Amino acid sequence: MARRYDPDRRTRIIDAALRVIAADGIAGLSHRTVAAEADVPLGSTTYHFGSLDELLTAALRRSNENFARALRASEVCAGDASSASGLADELTRVLGEWFEGDRGAIELEYELYLAALRRPALRPVAAEWTASAVEVLSARTDPATARALVALLDGVCLQVLLTGSAFDPAYTREMLARVVDGCA
Repeated sequence: MARRYDPDRRTRIIDAALRVIAADGIAGLSHRTVAAEADVPLGSTTYHFGSLDELLTAALRRSNENFARALRASEVCAGDASSASGLADELTRVLGEWFEGDRGAIELEYELYLAALRRPALRPVAAEWTASAVEVLSARTDPATARALVALLDGVCLQVLLTGSAFDPAYTREMLARVVDGCA
């Protein structure tokens, strides 16, 4: 039997892994569950991803792309570098739009992001996201402030997700402005 050419198979496997994790958590992830979800032979998942950590790494990288894309597409990159209040406003707007979207996708991203606590193979990808966000924000502020803003954005996201509370744009904007302005 001839081997079927399927250039999108790896991508379908990653997408299937994200759906499995969204439905059953990381504990539900196995090569078998992903193969069934992707409708591919089991050997395809192990061919493309020799371990579950490799598959999780690819899934985290894909998941990270969503917020990074939103940040790059925003006025954060294009705004006036001298406008501190504009930066706080724009970051608040981006985060607000993020929370207006699919909350399940945000929860999935953070589940994968926090999995790096127990899975060292994921740590470099988690660090990539942080470095990418810092790089984007460094176009508008110094690198130390950019790192503080990323930490604050992460903290706000975690608080909203873990408490089930609504995103509070006024509070978020005030805290972001304090960091940007250097206030305690």
